[in-house]
Amino acid sequence: MIRKSIAQLQAEGAEQGENTLKRSLGAVNLIAIGIGVIIGAGLFSLTGLAAANNAGPAVTLSFLVAAVGCAFSALCYAEFASMVPVAGSAYTYAYTTLGELFAWIIGWDLILEYSVGAATVSISWSQYLVKLLGYFNLSLPAQLVASPFETIGMAGGAAVHGWINLPAVLIVVLITGIVIRGTKGSALFNALVVALKVGVVLVFIALGWKYIQPANYHPFIPPNTGEFGHFGWSGILRGAGVIFFVFIGFDMVATMAQETKNPRRNMPIGIIGSLLICTVLFVVFGYVLTGMARYTEFANSAAPVAVAFAKTPYHWIGIALIMAILVGYTSVILVDLMAQSRVFYTMSKDGLLPPVFARIHHRFRTPFLSNRLLCIFISLFAGFVPISVVGEMTSIGTLFAFIIVCVGVLILRKKQPDLPRAFKTPLVPWVPILGILTCAAMMFSLPLGTWIRLGVWLVIGLVIYFGYGKKRSLQSTDGLSKKG
Repeated sequence: MIRKSIAQLQAEGAEQGENTLKRSLGAVNLIAIGIGVIIGAGLFSLTGLAAANNAGPAVTLSFLVAAVGCAFSALCYAEFASMVPVAGSAYTYAYTTLGELFAWIIGWDLILEYSVGAATVSISWSQYLVKLLGYFNLSLPAQLVASPFETIGMAGGAAVHGWINLPAVLIVVLITGIVIRGTKGSALFNALVVALKVGVVLVFIALGWKYIQPANYHPFIPPNTGEFGHFGWSGILRGAGVIFFVFIGFDMVATMAQETKNPRRNMPIGIIGSLLICTVLFVVFGYVLTGMARYTEFANSAAPVAVAFAKTPYHWIGIALIMAILVGYTSVILVDLMAQSRVFYTMSKDGLLPPVFARIHHRFRTPFLSNRLLCIFISLFAGFVPISVVGEMTSIGTLFAFIIVCVGVLILRKKQPDLPRAFKTPLVPWVPILGILTCAAMMFSLPLGTWIRLGVWLVIGLVIYFGYGKKRSLQSTDGLSKKG
């Protein structure tokens, strides 16, 4: 239960030298990083499903409900990020409020979540690449686009087993190379990708607006069918739960604290700014989508934009949509890899993982060895595990991290109310409490299998912690004496 003091964390954040991360990010870069991971392909698929099965045209209200739920946690993240400008995000915040064991649990869990997230997205990226090539009558050998545990049906009716999902592996390796070469370069690449993604959303809104049929909005809130979550106000709430995970990603901004210029000012701007911008885009996107086509037409469709644009003369939208998804997935992989390696780096600096992973590249000033190790780990998942397996590992760990951060704000406000806070979460304790309740409800709605997989991973982590990390922790007397 040993804790780090706020003063100690602030001193770590102020460290400079060859073995520290380079501060090169401004507020605009942080907003772009947040948008880069929030706007993913989920926007182009989950919106239609939530409208067809839960909320109808009122899916726009579902977006607002989900955004409010995220905002409770985002405000708590912003307070911590302004006080403790150190890489590690929820791991670091738990270290100073709940103690080392909870910090380890959160850090270990985030490593899994970011790894599985990046692997899942890379596998789907590979599948969409195959579809895009098909538009141009190009193809890759079936054995090289699937894992050994998958069977691919051929045109003549034959079936072949996959060997390795090579495009998924290559995109992970390519993005790792970009991340290693420096945060500024990664941020520039991400900014370009974000500009393309936001451009696609704006083009959809601009082209689709004149094809809106007002009759499609009636009834705006379809009457409940008698079952909770199927339309009516309960449907709006269930729809918010369906699309909640579209918003997850703003928390990754907090992992970039030690690479941010003037973090006390820029971190809150990056966290809250990216969430606000995405909320506005998502609400307008949902409004246009459900105005172009009747919400019932989106049932069982993972491509609602294509359904909507079938009502227009823009038949090229299929290719454009796949390209948008590929671009969106690329930036999500990028931010996943950046955030994950920073958590790994911070845990290594604290002595909980081998010190080699805290080594910084002499030229690029990035944790390159952490990047390389995680690249191998994620590539194995991406190349040899079916998406049906990795895709089932949802964001339960991220929700757990949100709860820890909200609890942390309550603890510090009680124990150290006079600490300087460049940004203060408003309406404490109500905002953190609402954040805890919202995230807990989302966690308990997840299937049992998700909890079991999380439990197995945490047991492995606890074995490593008590077998290695606890003995070498630089916060313990034993660890400090060894360092000396």
